[in-house]
Amino acid sequence: MAVVAAQAEHIPGIVRLVTEHARRGDVLPRSLENIQETINDWVVGLDAAGQVVACGSLLQYTPTLAEVRSLVVDESQHGQGWGHKIVTALKEQAVLRGIPKLFALTRAVRFFLRQEFLITRKDLFPEKVYKDCLSCPVLENCDEVAVAYNVPLNPALQVPLAAQHQD
Repeated sequence: MAVVAAQAEHIPGIVRLVTEHARRGDVLPRSLENIQETINDWVVGLDAAGQVVACGSLLQYTPTLAEVRSLVVDESQHGQGWGHKIVTALKEQAVLRGIPKLFALTRAVRFFLRQEFLITRKDLFPEKVYKDCLSCPVLENCDEVAVAYNVPLNPALQVPLAAQHQD
C-alpha cells in the first residue's frame, strides 16, 4: 500500500474512481483528456495488488494558491486512512512547489478539519468561482464549504518553477 505520483498507467483507475464519485455528485466530473493533460498534478493510492484505490490532484491557480480537488477513495477502502495519505502527499507537493495556500470546496468538512484545514469563505477564491462554480448546475443551491490550509514552506525543499514541468 503506497501513495505515489500518478503515471500514465494509473489513468484508467483515476478515471474509474472520479467518474464513479462524480455520478454520485461527490466531485466534479473530469474527462479522460483532462486527467491525461494534468497527470503530473495527481497522486494515487495503490493497494497491495497495485490497483488505484484513492486519488487526488493539486490544481495550481497562481504561484501562491492551489486547490485540492477530485479527492476520492474507493468504497471498499473507506476508513483505512487513504484520504489522509492522499492529502498529506498533496501538501508535500505544495511544499516542493512553494505554494503557500491550499483550499478545497467540500461537503466533507470534518475530514478536512482533521487534516488541519480551516473553514473559510468561498469568495476568497475567485479563481475557483470563475473556473468551475459559475457553470455549476447547483450554483444557487451550493452546499459545499470552503476550507483552507496554510502550507509551512521550507525554502530548502522547494523545487524551482522551471524544474517542476520538465519531463
